[in-house]
Amino acid sequence: MTDGLLLLDKPEGLSSTQATQRVRRLLRVDKAGHVGSLDPLATGMLPICLGEATKLAGEVLEGGKVYEFRIALGSATRTGDREGEVCETLDVPALDAAKVERALQPFVGETLQVPPMYSALKRDGRPLYSIAREGGTVERAPRPIHISRLELRDRGADWLDCEVACGKGTYVRVLAEDIARALGTCGHVARLRRTRVEPFPEDAMISLAALEALLASGAQPALLGPEITVGHLPEVLLSPGEARALVQGRELRLPVAAAPGTLLRLRMQEGGFLGLGRVAAPGVVAPKRLVAQKSSE
Repeated sequence: MTDGLLLLDKPEGLSSTQATQRVRRLLRVDKAGHVGSLDPLATGMLPICLGEATKLAGEVLEGGKVYEFRIALGSATRTGDREGEVCETLDVPALDAAKVERALQPFVGETLQVPPMYSALKRDGRPLYSIAREGGTVERAPRPIHISRLELRDRGADWLDCEVACGKGTYVRVLAEDIARALGTCGHVARLRRTRVEPFPEDAMISLAALEALLASGAQPALLGPEITVGHLPEVLLSPGEARALVQGRELRLPVAAAPGTLLRLRMQEGGFLGLGRVAAPGVVAPKRLVAQKSSE
């Protein structure tokens, strides 16, 4: 069994699910799942959990992400990106770098953003994109988002290249539309690349072509260990006996000061990662989600 995390540099034209299934077949693993999604238009970092690491996919810290994106100015589309039908056109005013940078500043920090209709959010059990494809629309309440950095990288007469570092729930398509409105025109995303998903290292990404070439040579990709997905959680070291008790589903009294409900990263004193525990009561640890061990410790 191949257990760990592969950071795929997703190519344009594949959905996140299609890209994950390509990786699963190439590596001949039974279980694979991606963390976060990228539209087919987008490229860049797509963390893919393999084998036992899939047990931790839902526990991944929903940390910051970094995107590079191009805004095409003067035309808006129904989907907010270049794949949608143009629904509005406006003249593009003369812009200089200083004016653009001033327009970007109000988006930095804690703000509210209205989710797009073309999203996987649900209303009465139906994804919004399904309603949108039928020509419908529903009210969407603004949601809080956090943008820690938003910078202009390059510009032309009718386009801007920007980079954003943002938190959970930020829609870059909506951000691009809002930036265009702030500049007195309309716009859509023409290009989108995710360069970082915390806490994963950017230099560990591998493309599908490079992965195929590596496997054809008889080598295997270097996977990140499952523990990296939960490295932000408090660590608890366990003796062999304590580890066995948790594997058997028992709760333990341990000197843990965290509040009930807190998730814990469980390691054996010999160094092996056991999985996740939770504080069931003050000083009491229960198993939450454990990974299979390669030996009998």
